[in-house]
Amino acid sequence: MPRSLAGFTGAGYDKGRPLLVQALWLTVSTVILGRWWCPNSVRVATLRAFGAQIGPGVLLRHGVRIHWPWKLSIGADSWVGEDVWILNLEPVNIGANTCISQGVLLCTGSHDRRSPTFEFDNAPITVGSSVWIAARATVLRGVTIGDDATVGATALVTRDVLPGAVVLAPPSADMTSPTN
Repeated sequence: MPRSLAGFTGAGYDKGRPLLVQALWLTVSTVILGRWWCPNSVRVATLRAFGAQIGPGVLLRHGVRIHWPWKLSIGADSWVGEDVWILNLEPVNIGANTCISQGVLLCTGSHDRRSPTFEFDNAPITVGSSVWIAARATVLRGVTIGDDATVGATALVTRDVLPGAVVLAPPSADMTSPTN
């Protein structure tokens, strides 16, 4: 059956706030919060004002993109690095003492490939405490990462990660031997 994107309805997706609040958030986050000169204290206070639950001691670097702050929770003393994108159409919960490194993508949104109108297939993401998600890793919808886990640089996480586990990206091809 061919796909008809024109028929997309977005059924079941609740943005969580009225259009005016959404527009205000998108304006403030783009114009002020993502800039290098914006102090961390202003970023945290603004996120809290828009409904995010941010613990004490959280460090949010510049360039962090958060889709909907009212669907975000970050535990105490966690770090979120430059250019992290939290695409939280559904809730994202991050534990305490967790490091989300530069360029990480946490993506709660997806689409049902079997849907003739490509409807949403979204699910929350939960990241435990004392987790390290290294640079440019991607965590997809519905994933839970257990406490003390490590996700290596550029890894793609599509399934739950057990507490204490290490997930690495596939190694590069062996470039030490010549090919003919």
